[in-house]
Amino acid sequence: MVELEDLPNVGEKTAEKLRDAGFADMMRLATATAKELSVKAEIGEGVAEKVIEAARKAEEIDFETAFDVMERRRDVGRITTGSSGFDELIGGGIETQSITEVYGEFGSGKSQISHELAVTVQLPVEQGGLDSECVFIDTENTFRPERVEQIATGFGLDLDETLSRIHIARAFNSSHQILMAEKVNELIQKGSNIRLLIIDSLTAHFRAEYVGRESLASRQQKLNQHLHTIQNIANTYNVAVFVTNQVQARPDAFFGSPTKAVGGHVLAHAATYRIWLKKGLAGKRIARLVDSPHLPEGEAVYKIENKGIVD
Repeated sequence: MVELEDLPNVGEKTAEKLRDAGFADMMRLATATAKELSVKAEIGEGVAEKVIEAARKAEEIDFETAFDVMERRRDVGRITTGSSGFDELIGGGIETQSITEVYGEFGSGKSQISHELAVTVQLPVEQGGLDSECVFIDTENTFRPERVEQIATGFGLDLDETLSRIHIARAFNSSHQILMAEKVNELIQKGSNIRLLIIDSLTAHFRAEYVGRESLASRQQKLNQHLHTIQNIANTYNVAVFVTNQVQARPDAFFGSPTKAVGGHVLAHAATYRIWLKKGLAGKRIARLVDSPHLPEGEAVYKIENKGIVD
C-alpha cells in the first residue's frame, strides 16, 4: 500500500489537507482533476498536478484488456428490490459501480423503493443484500423511519440495528446536497461499510433554484459536476448509487408519454440504468427499463404493501 506521504511533493501538512478533503484513497486521488484538488484541498494547481501524476503512477493507471474489465466486474454486487420480477428486469438487482435512476409521477413508488433498498442492502448476500450500510440524502423530506420499521419487520431484521446502519442527510438546497454527497468519501474512509448511496430526489433543488432558460446552462453544468462526484464514489468504492427523479409535463406530446424526466441529456447520459415507474390498475405498479448498457427494454409488475415491494 502506498501512503500519501510516500508521494513526491506531499508532506505531512499536504497529506492532512488531502485526507480532510476526502482524498485519502489513492484511486480517488488519481482520478481527480487539478482544479478539483486545488479548490477542495486548498493547494496550488501546480502542486495538485504533480500529486495527481504521482498517484497515477502509483496506481499504474493504463489501458486494460476486456478480460481485465470482466474480472473486475466479478466484484459487482446487486441489491434486491424485494420483487423477483423487478430484479430480473434489471439483471438481478440494483448494481454497484453504477447509477440507477428511477423517474415517474407522484405516487408511482420512487420513495418506497428508496426505503426498501435502504433495508435490503443490509441483508446477507445469500438473501439479495450486501450485508452493509447505506447513505440516504433526503431532499424532499420524504424519509420516514416508520416505513423502515415496517419493511425491516417484514424481513425479520432488528429495528434498532437496521436504523443505525442508515446514515441520513437532509439537504436544504443544491449546494448542501452536493456537499453531503462529497462527504460520503469521508464516511467510507473513516471505516463505515457504505455500499449504497440513495438520493431522493436528485433534481428537486436544481429545478427549484434554477428557473428560466437563462439559468439552464448553469444548472446543467452544476448537475453534471454532481453526477461525476457520485459516479466517482460508485467506481472507487464499489458502491451502488440509486437516484429518484421528477417528471415534467409535455403539453406538445400528441403521441407517447405526456411526461418526461427532468435533467435533460446530462442526466440521461450519466445514468447507467433508467427506469420509468408507472401506476397500474388495482394498486399495481409498472417498472419499465428505458435504458441499459446490456439489457433489453422490458417491463415488470409489482405491488407496494406494508412489508415492502412484492411481486
